[in-house]
Amino acid sequence: MANERQFMRRFPRKKVCYFCTHKDAELNYKNFNLLKRFITDRGKILPSRITGTCAFHQRALAKEIKRARIMALLPFTTANEYKRK
Repeated sequence: MANERQFMRRFPRKKVCYFCTHKDAELNYKNFNLLKRFITDRGKILPSRITGTCAFHQRALAKEIKRARIMALLPFTTANEYKRK
């Protein structure tokens, strides 16, 4: 029984790029509600291995998130930072 469990591995499902599947989704810095899906609660950009975006859209996504940060639509960091002791 234990030997069978070692060989029965579940492979994760292949992640698909959101922007390749949803052609109507416009990748723009003004669409900050969509961009929020691709950043953490701390404000970091999520990598493509987690979100599943392709390399082309990941580069464009990072550029638009950085534009939205400069325009103050998205935060650079969160307000609850670690306090120094």
